[in-house]
Amino acid sequence: MADLAYLSATDAIALFRSGELAPVELMTAVVERAQLAEPAINAFTDRYFEDALDQAREAGDRYARGEQRPLEGVPVAIKEEQPIAGLPWREGSNLLRDNVATQTHPIVERIMAAGGIVHARTTTPEFCCAGFTHSDLWGVTRTPWNLEYSSGGSSGGSGAALAAGSATLATGSDVGGSIRIPASFNGVVGFKPPYGRVPSMPPANLDPYCHDGPMARTVPDCALLQNVIAGAHPLDPVSLPAPASLTIGEADGLRVALCMNLGDYPVEPDVVAATLRAAEALKQAGVHVEEIELPWTRAEIMAAAWAHYGAIFAPMIEAAAEGRPVLRYTNDFLKRANEAGTFFDAMLIEAKIQDDLGEVFQNADALVCPTSGTPALLAGEDYVDTPLIVNGVRLEHNLEAPLTIPFNIASRCPVLSVPSGLAGNRVPTGVQVVGRPYDDQTVFTLGDIIASANPWYCTKSWSPPI
Repeated sequence: MADLAYLSATDAIALFRSGELAPVELMTAVVERAQLAEPAINAFTDRYFEDALDQAREAGDRYARGEQRPLEGVPVAIKEEQPIAGLPWREGSNLLRDNVATQTHPIVERIMAAGGIVHARTTTPEFCCAGFTHSDLWGVTRTPWNLEYSSGGSSGGSGAALAAGSATLATGSDVGGSIRIPASFNGVVGFKPPYGRVPSMPPANLDPYCHDGPMARTVPDCALLQNVIAGAHPLDPVSLPAPASLTIGEADGLRVALCMNLGDYPVEPDVVAATLRAAEALKQAGVHVEEIELPWTRAEIMAAAWAHYGAIFAPMIEAAAEGRPVLRYTNDFLKRANEAGTFFDAMLIEAKIQDDLGEVFQNADALVCPTSGTPALLAGEDYVDTPLIVNGVRLEHNLEAPLTIPFNIASRCPVLSVPSGLAGNRVPTGVQVVGRPYDDQTVFTLGDIIASANPWYCTKSWSPPI
């Protein structure tokens, strides 16, 4: 049953169609796996297992009648931040523990309409404002690869559930790396779509840093979910018409710029080695790879980000908190955001970063860089008083460890984080494949080459020990 729990969504659907596997069999395996893993990893906020098993039986009947939908019978874990009407919507905060959603998020609506079965909701940090996942409301979420370390954040529960075999597909959201960080720390795949590609909910949909997207264990599975959730929605006036369906194309002849530190981000040796292996996999597939430098600094990137958060994200948190005390890391986030420069200051830096990236794309079809400079953050540590040191460099905030925020700034660029290896602490590493604005297809094609170079979840030595 453990092997069945790790079945990919694309393979599962093929077996459902042929009658070799029933949806209820897969759901049973995923539920049993979750019951085994949850006491250790703590990825779920709410479980709907009995209802999910009933829905899986109904999905089997749909296949028998030839009435199946694109995700029919597939277990999908939903990030709790994405509301479902009539169900709790607490956003990781005790302050909202009695809150109930009145609307369903557009991507959840689409997943359900496509036959995906929501069997659980996944953990986040308070108000999704950290690169780790723990809160007073839900406790600590850990990567199943090494329980001493965090699953990342803020979509940490989704990443951990996928890695543990407790979900087949999952959703995330990303305003500073919140899909890509847990994708890296858990050895799974996460996609930050370009702004407007996937509909969101107001007012966050008007923030170009903010993206909802798919997470999975394989690149084809991630594409499958992305194809379901993309496209214009009446709730989101900035959402774009649905693009052509994603497929895995030919990479021979593509040009990739490899940048190890995006200027001056510190990157640990294990991450460097894994990123170089990813580049070699691309070369073996006929991709031309050229290493480059970028004239960026962490200081300017974070200055832009803090000013942006101070104008948009921090006020949203403060409105939800209504003057009540928040957790230490949330308070630290608010303090930094509220003491930052003006929104116009941020725009000037953002324009420079996007200009520099535009120059890269004059000579390259994509940019490849590490997802995080360190393979993992300690589980339960908030790094408010404890310094975070990466490759000997002391960082000011936990969101300086991942190399993700530049591509929230360059928000029209699609970014796919894929596994690149295992570090010495047996926590996965990841790389980002960054595409030209709205060129989603290329990042999936390149990402699949890198991901396919590692036999993730296929053998005991490449699966979490739980």
